[in-house]
Amino acid sequence: MPETFDEATTLKRRTFVAASTVAAGLPLLTSDRLPTPAPADRLSTVRLTVNGEQRTAQVDNRTSLLDLLREHLDLPGTKKGCDQGACGACTVLVDDRRVNACLTLAVMHQGARVTTIEGLARGEQLHPLQQAFIDHDGLQCGYCTPGQVMSGVACIAEGHTGSREEIREWMSGNLCRCGAYTNIVSAIEQTAKEA
Repeated sequence: MPETFDEATTLKRRTFVAASTVAAGLPLLTSDRLPTPAPADRLSTVRLTVNGEQRTAQVDNRTSLLDLLREHLDLPGTKKGCDQGACGACTVLVDDRRVNACLTLAVMHQGARVTTIEGLARGEQLHPLQQAFIDHDGLQCGYCTPGQVMSGVACIAEGHTGSREEIREWMSGNLCRCGAYTNIVSAIEQTAKEA
């Protein structure tokens, strides 16, 4: 295989998707079939403090907090897992309370303080729970890790770390498909003891 590809012979992603769609017999979204933008009466300006910084975005009133963070504020650390509130991958802190960002509308949080995984570290210094996740190998594929860490930070702040069983109970809304639960609990337990 050649080391470089010339642009004419490289299969572009859009071309591939279009060809795959046609080959599968699915209708292709053309410009006349794309979703139309929301009418002006369904738009709101949302002002939040995200990770200590004032942020403003104009969004459709139906935009979830998760989509606001990822698509409008360019904060991709918060993951979109099930998009139904069942996995916890989208957990963020809103006014220091854990929230599944996929289940709440952005317009409901006008003026709120939102902390995402990007806002935990202080410069190059990781949050103690982030470091504990590394120390205890509390992550494998890493997809659930931002939500696990955010939920773990809340779990510690709420004082639900009296035992491993209590930690497991209060972290039960966050799923790990890789099964790193024992290590996650150890990371939270260590951080709570050092706090």
